Amino acid sequence: MNQLLNFHNEKLLRQALTHRSFVNENPGEKHNERLEFLGDALLTFISGEYLYTRYPDMAEDQMTRRRSALVDEKQLAKFAIEVGLDFKMRLGRGAIQDGGFQSPNLLSSAFESVVGAYYLDCDRNIEKIRPILEDLFNSVPEAIMEIRSTVDSKNRFQEWVQAKFGSVLPKYHTERIGGEDHAPEYLAQVWVGNQLYGEGKARGKKEAEKRSAENALSNLKKQGLI
Repeated sequence: MNQLLNFHNEKLLRQALTHRSFVNENPGEKHNERLEFLGDALLTFISGEYLYTRYPDMAEDQMTRRRSALVDEKQLAKFAIEVGLDFKMRLGRGAIQDGGFQSPNLLSSAFESVVGAYYLDCDRNIEKIRPILEDLFNSVPEAIMEIRSTVDSKNRFQEWVQAKFGSVLPKYHTERIGGEDHAPEYLAQVWVGNQLYGEGKARGKKEAEKRSAENALSNLKKQGLI
């Protein structure tokens, strides 16, 4: 069993693996969405520090792109499968019938939740979770990380924004607009200051944000700005 699943508090691990669709069919259980929020924050910080240390001469924009490649939905889903979360996820019947055990959205969310739960299980000692995540980051081939970091739409849009406006960063506003609990639909909008640049819809929040960035880049291209 992977170390990331070695918990003192088994109830905490069970919650981390529990999707909202399971809770809807089993009242009294707790879903993992708050743990997912915490895990996302931890992954962003630890991956950033990892890259800062590993590449002492790398520029900020390059590190930003690589961080995105390390913690995007597709890569986190791979990590989830690698540590054995896929068939341990507690999903509702509808989610299972829709192939939830292979869903990148559900897998990446479960991975974030388990990371957040493991941190809490270790009395909020970040040094306990850091080496586990760094081992996973090390498993990503350099060539793959380089390729994926150059094609991410959010990174490309951010680079355009910073070239145009300096230190200003794009802001993403994402909200659920429909779908079932096991297959929600999200709408993301990307803003720069008070101006809306693009929108995107998807089953996952991160994918919706990427699509909004793609839409923004498409709009810029139509206007002859890139």
